[in-house]
Amino acid sequence: MARERDTDACPGALQVHQAADGALVRVRLPGGSISAAQLATLAGVATEFGSGTLELTARGNVQVRGITDVTAVAAAVAGAGLLPSPTHERVRNIVGSPLSGRLGGEADVRGWVSELDAAICAESSLAELGGRFWFAIDDGRGDVSGLGADVGVHALGDGVAMVVTGRDTGVRLTVDEVVPALVALAVRFVEIRGKAWRVSELADPAELLPDADMSAAPFPPVTKGPVGWIDQQDGRVALGAAVPLGVLPARVAEFLAAIEAPLVVTPWRSVLVCDLSEEVADTALRVLAPLGLVFDENSPWLNVSACTGSPGCAHSAADVRADAALSLQAPDADAAAHRHFVGCERACGSPPAGQVLVATGQGYRLLRDQPLR
Repeated sequence: MARERDTDACPGALQVHQAADGALVRVRLPGGSISAAQLATLAGVATEFGSGTLELTARGNVQVRGITDVTAVAAAVAGAGLLPSPTHERVRNIVGSPLSGRLGGEADVRGWVSELDAAICAESSLAELGGRFWFAIDDGRGDVSGLGADVGVHALGDGVAMVVTGRDTGVRLTVDEVVPALVALAVRFVEIRGKAWRVSELADPAELLPDADMSAAPFPPVTKGPVGWIDQQDGRVALGAAVPLGVLPARVAEFLAAIEAPLVVTPWRSVLVCDLSEEVADTALRVLAPLGLVFDENSPWLNVSACTGSPGCAHSAADVRADAALSLQAPDADAAAHRHFVGCERACGSPPAGQVLVATGQGYRLLRDQPLR
């Protein structure tokens, strides 16, 4: 749904959103990467100044609701190294393959993520990009290319494909061309966007890359991230923890931070705890599982998601998170279909495939049913 407006209302760490339950801060994590110390800082912020929970977003970012002291939170976020550019903080929306460099894939794209982040911040015109525009960097396994990013790249065995709105454009890049090409596309979008905030909202998306073939079918969407015990290719272990409905209690976040390992927040609202020895991974699993994190790849929690809903969002007709949780107990629930519950027609946070159910005030109706491929 195109949302035409003259100003970008997408929240960040400095420009907050005044939600029904108070100020909301969203912290960008390019590639989902966050250190244990940074997660501990956000958990402390949520406890002292917010709702006591962290929300994981569908772009691998983290937000905190119910903020009582916006200035103090901004200072804490900056002090943790999570605010490298005040002018560009809302446009650092980069999703990368979460397991890249640790298991599988055609290339380790972590360097591309950090280079792209720096290049975005260095290009002054991209401060006007808008907080809803985002980049996807897929290491070739096909996990993030199908999520519908505005622009991105997909590693191949013999080069790199340029991707626009989840489609292979036929344009091929060398490794050295990846970051400059993505920045150039973003700059071009700023020049032609008018009132559009996403490439899909342009009157003619082909205008963004005139020499490209925009007729290809989109990459298949992925609705589940890696979960459970994951053997990295270097002999160490990663633990994939799904977070039910993306709501991570600050106390649980503190336990994650206490492991003192690199962390990755995924676009499937889960967390990867990386580079562990088998002994530490075994201990961490025994501690974290009873806290409500999900390590079972067959758990029904992986098939349900929701927007914020009531009481946090004034637009919502229902407490959709509570209803989503209750839906798992329904005897007729389709375990094979991913269901996303939303409180209004805006359908915030909807995944690229599966069912979207919108609250009507008297129940739910099917807003969209996009089959998994």
